[in-house]
Amino acid sequence: MNVKSKIYTLFKEQKELSINEILDEISVSRQFVHRVLNQLLEANIIEKFGKSPKTVYKIIETALTPKANYEEIESSKIEFLNQNFLLITEVGKMLTGLEAFENWCIKRKLPLKKTIDEYIDTKNRYNVYFDKNKLVSGIDKLKNTKGYDKINLEELYYLDFYAIERFGKTRLGTILHYAKQGQNKMLMRILIDEIKKPINRLLETLKIDAIAYVPPTIKRETQLMKVLMNGLKINKPLIGIIKIGGIIPVPQKSLNKLEERISNAENTFVVRGNVTYKNVLLIDDAVGSGSTLNQISGKLKNKKIAKNVIGLAIVGSFKGFDVITDV
Repeated sequence: MNVKSKIYTLFKEQKELSINEILDEISVSRQFVHRVLNQLLEANIIEKFGKSPKTVYKIIETALTPKANYEEIESSKIEFLNQNFLLITEVGKMLTGLEAFENWCIKRKLPLKKTIDEYIDTKNRYNVYFDKNKLVSGIDKLKNTKGYDKINLEELYYLDFYAIERFGKTRLGTILHYAKQGQNKMLMRILIDEIKKPINRLLETLKIDAIAYVPPTIKRETQLMKVLMNGLKINKPLIGIIKIGGIIPVPQKSLNKLEERISNAENTFVVRGNVTYKNVLLIDDAVGSGSTLNQISGKLKNKKIAKNVIGLAIVGSFKGFDVITDV
């Protein structure tokens, strides 16, 4: 048995190892161990955690599972997965496309080829809700939701659904969730790259004159909306919106009743400005009930800052206006 095979066998037996532990078992140079570990990393057999001198290498459990024959999967289906499927593993590794989907199937003990077909069929059923500009309109659902005294938005769009049946969060929903909850700047940059083109297309199509961003409720070291504002670099006048409240901040996602969410939005957001714009784009990260965008829109109109307000969220719920509680 060569050295590489011996190291791989150690990982199968012990699951995780440091370089010193490997050296205790196998009499080779530290440099040679590093070379083998780099080969195993490139082959996605092990993962590296921590920083020197506290570095640990762990075997990827799926590396112990027989892989499907990728040659049997049509290239068009692989491309579909590359464009639509993204997974953040429980240890924080980002996988995309076929690799991500195989990981998802293995953990659920599902057949890969059959489940790919089911995923594509499901995703295509949701794709019919996208218009020619690849946007989903939620204005009709907002108008049909009981509890609103007035609908202040001319239109409400989102770039994708937050989640779809059975398969969970969409690609955009996954990136948004982990970017915001983990305050992860790398994912925020990826998010900006994903949404920049469709937002610029919307600005041009709707002849937007000014922009406003819904401010965050909870204080975080890295605020997603601020990073988006700086990263998108939209060359339009920016309307100021501030979030106020009591001693204890109450985020919208903590409120389950629509009337509470309307009251929260109505009484804790203040808009600033004295210039009137014809078309304003009001941007938020996620649409649940739609109350935040609708109430802020009303304030923009009452102060004669905006004649028309179009709401835009990165993601939104599919059925009615379910509360998205984990973004």
